[in-house]
Amino acid sequence: MELIPYLLTHTKLNPVECEAINSAFATETFVKGTILSQPDNHLQNVYFIEKGLLRAFYYLDGKDITHYFFDENNFTVSFESVFFNRPHPYGQQALEETTLRIIPYSKLDALCNDIPAFKDYRLKVSLQVVSMLSDKILSLQFQSAEQRYKNLLDKFPGILLRAPLGHIASYLGITQQTLSVIRAGR
Repeated sequence: MELIPYLLTHTKLNPVECEAINSAFATETFVKGTILSQPDNHLQNVYFIEKGLLRAFYYLDGKDITHYFFDENNFTVSFESVFFNRPHPYGQQALEETTLRIIPYSKLDALCNDIPAFKDYRLKVSLQVVSMLSDKILSLQFQSAEQRYKNLLDKFPGILLRAPLGHIASYLGITQQTLSVIRAGR
């Protein structure tokens, strides 16, 4: 979904506010496989995914590990860089052709100061991200691999058609062989 129609389903904005937001966000399309950023970046951009699939990833002992998937109608930002002025540990990659709306955080912050409803929505999105990360930690600590796989399919129903199995396995914290066993048992 495009940015403005999406926002209007979640908050009340007048036409002038919509135009201000729309014109502040650039639009870019990335081909499948594009690395938008490497781990340990200092990016200050906020992304809204209009179309496509991104993954956040990092490297551990020379292995590429998927931290999270972000699909349409989601915002993503390098929290550590924006809020704590330190390197953001995750890179981002487009797993399919992806159209993003992009804005520097400082510009987003100025918009939020001018548009109270947008500021309120930014807080709601931030809290959703905290909840998402908390859910991921809890699942890794307390759920079996099968439960994590089921939850992934519930959250991202088409993920098996959109992301390589190796990325899915690393997101789940299991080997690709274990993923194959789980999938065969379903």
